[in-house]
Amino acid sequence: MIPETNLVAVVLATLSTLVIGSVWYSPRGFGKWWMSAAQVDQDKAASRGIWPILVTVVVSFVTAWVLAGATTIAHGFYDGTYLLDALLTGTLLWAGFTAARMITHDSFEARPAALTALNLAHELVTVLAMSLIIGLIGIG
Repeated sequence: MIPETNLVAVVLATLSTLVIGSVWYSPRGFGKWWMSAAQVDQDKAASRGIWPILVTVVVSFVTAWVLAGATTIAHGFYDGTYLLDALLTGTLLWAGFTAARMITHDSFEARPAALTALNLAHELVTVLAMSLIIGLIGIG
């Protein structure tokens, strides 16, 4: 059985990742530093065209859908407000999956700790924004 989710909340949460990523990794944000620290070749990145954006949309949709479902399940467990349950669920999933796995991979890849911290902060802001949207809109 799949937990009940609100498709509008999932779509809006998905779109929020594009907005946050566009601001976070823009040249006025952390984009220049990130490209240097991550050793991203700007020409190679540009040559991939829209493909990374399409991947981001699909992956963000899956993340938002799973987060909404997990929030519904957690809401039955925590018995708090749907908003607080969404924020708590998002934070716990970020810490237990995103942060833990990213730290592990970045350690083996010898990535700079500051780059890992920047990417982890981006992921936390993204998940909290998704959680906020899902929590405010509710199950529907």
